[in-house]
Amino acid sequence: MPDPDGTEIPVKGGVDPITGVDLERVTGTRSASEILFSIATTRTYRGWRAWLLAVLSVAACFVLRAVLELVGDFYYLPMVPAVVVTAMLARRAPTALAIALCVAGNVALVSREGLTDTVVNAGLFVVVGWLVAEICWAQRRMHRRSMELTRTLAGRNAVLDTVLATVPVVILDREGRIRRLTPAAANLFGIDSAATAGKSFGDLVHGFDLMRLDGKASNGPLEAPTGHWIGRRPDGRPLILSLQMGVMPEASEDDYAAVCITDLTEAEMATERARDLDIQLHHVWRLNSLGEMAATLAHELNQPLSAATTYVQASQRDIERAGLIGQSAARTLELAKGQILRAGTIIRRMRDMLTTGTRSLGNESIASMIEDLGQAFALIGRDRGVEIRTEVSDVDDTVRAERIQFQQALINLVRNAADAVSDQAKPVVLIRGRPFGDSAYRVTVEDNGPGIPGDDMESIFRPMTTTKSTGMGLGLSVTRTIVDSHGGTLTVGRSDMGGASFAIDMPREEDDA
Repeated sequence: MPDPDGTEIPVKGGVDPITGVDLERVTGTRSASEILFSIATTRTYRGWRAWLLAVLSVAACFVLRAVLELVGDFYYLPMVPAVVVTAMLARRAPTALAIALCVAGNVALVSREGLTDTVVNAGLFVVVGWLVAEICWAQRRMHRRSMELTRTLAGRNAVLDTVLATVPVVILDREGRIRRLTPAAANLFGIDSAATAGKSFGDLVHGFDLMRLDGKASNGPLEAPTGHWIGRRPDGRPLILSLQMGVMPEASEDDYAAVCITDLTEAEMATERARDLDIQLHHVWRLNSLGEMAATLAHELNQPLSAATTYVQASQRDIERAGLIGQSAARTLELAKGQILRAGTIIRRMRDMLTTGTRSLGNESIASMIEDLGQAFALIGRDRGVEIRTEVSDVDDTVRAERIQFQQALINLVRNAADAVSDQAKPVVLIRGRPFGDSAYRVTVEDNGPGIPGDDMESIFRPMTTTKSTGMGLGLSVTRTIVDSHGGTLTVGRSDMGGASFAIDMPREEDDA
């Protein structure tokens, strides 16, 4: 209930609205002094209640003194509780009133030998009473400060408990063994914190060695030997971690350092996905640019090639007039005209594929298609100083293919193989063809070069991937696209000759189809 000066007196069994002290818990479970201190620090009486408290306390002490007078003579001693109670529950003015009432009552009720004795005893009581009051007020301040510190520490502990419940933290001893794990750390590693206690933290984080960090351990991030700390989980899933360690200022043999763990796995995976997406977009942009350039070249080169074919035909007619002397040059011009016409066919079909996205497939003999490339293989071998062999069977070699496109894919493989063996003492490229299984025909292009590392077996087919300083990284990508469009497969492996082996598996066309 509120009093005139705006304060409230707590009711027994309630909770103080300012300090939160449970008076029901206070009463009946503590000593009188503890109850008095708890009540004093809970509320200070003010206004008329403080004055009433002083009067009632003095009256109660006079009643107590009257009872004690039955066994002996008592003067100021029974009045001390009145001063203590008033000092503990009120301020200085009510306390001074209590002391004055005690002195007045004693002077009125106790007869002294003289005025001097009365004044001396009254003065001593005033001094002693005020000292007792000062001690009570000091005790109140200390008790109130202690309660404030207790609440502050309780609040900080609550915050710390909340942080530790959500942040992965591991407590280590001086040898790097786990003392305790927070629930978040146990969930991160997928382990039982109780079962892990006493084990080395290096069992959870690869490469962590606290003994190696001895003398370097300080508050701050820990640099991993490989850039990131890698954590281990029982299910085998790796964790990319960041560690921050703090050494306890008064470290003991039990608790030496606290390691705060940050899981970077999702962030690193997102970064890697973004990086791959950026690379793919860059490749798509380059491929689109190349597609536009190819369409332009296909259109622009048609006329020069047609003109070149006309000039070659005119040169052939002129050489025919020379008789036997010009027969050798005529054969060479015939080969040149054939290659020009073939280039025109390639460009025309490329343009049709870019505009309509379709190609015309027919029944073709693989042995015949490879035989037609004999002159082209000879030129590649002579230019690069490479021996090119062919071992092709014409048994069951009929497939559905577009002749020019298939030949272009095979030339790409042979040219790459010839480039790969250019540094060998005796460079050899072998082209083999034979039936494969019940419904396929396999063509392999093998060499005796250095081969392809296992890690690059699949990546070499990606667009813009090349090992040549002057390459564009499109040869193998285009070759695989051509083979796939024919319903075949292109694979790479290790050749018996020591180098690389590229195999084209084409579905065979049955004779009665």
